[in-house]
Parts: sequence; C-alpha cells; structure tokens
Amino acid sequence: MCLGIPGKIIAITDAARLMAMAEVSGVRREVNVACVAGNDLEALVGAWTLIHVGFAMSLIDEDEAARTLEALRDLGEAQEALDQMAAADEALA
Repeated sequence: MCLGIPGKIIAITDAARLMAMAEVSGVRREVNVACVAGNDLEALVGAWTLIHVGFAMSLIDEDEAARTLEALRDLGEAQEALDQMAAADEALA
C-alpha cells in the first residue's frame, strides 16, 4: 500500500529540475513537483499536495489535507495504544 502524506509547497527551489520545498507537519524537505507542475511553477507555492517518496503526486485542497493529517495522527495514537496493550500483556505472561 502506498501512503501519501499531505504537505504544503512553500517555495520553488530549482525550477529547471522541478524541485520545491514542502512542509509536512513542521518538517521541511525538498520534493519533485513534476507530477503536479503546470506552466507556472510559482503558482504551486501555497498549494497542498500528497507527497510520496519525495514526489508531489497530486494536488489536494486544504480541508482534505487537514482531514488526512488528523486521520494519520489518530492512527499513530491507536498504534501507540495497541503497543502499550501488547507490552502490558507480555509483562503479565
């Protein structure tokens, strides 16, 4: 299964290579925007995208980005609770 993480494009870093800086939950990393690039790369600044292995795969709106980030946080919290339950079970055994 592939998982795209919502990220906001904050700057174009290398137009010739179609590279931009994206911010994902406070972490900045360079991503390739070839899959979402139009004629005006600067128009991507401020846009939300789904990012997978260093590529901006598709454009999404801010509401979808917020819902996806919330779901990912919930999944992380659920996994943490499951890990704690498993550790407690192991301690009892």
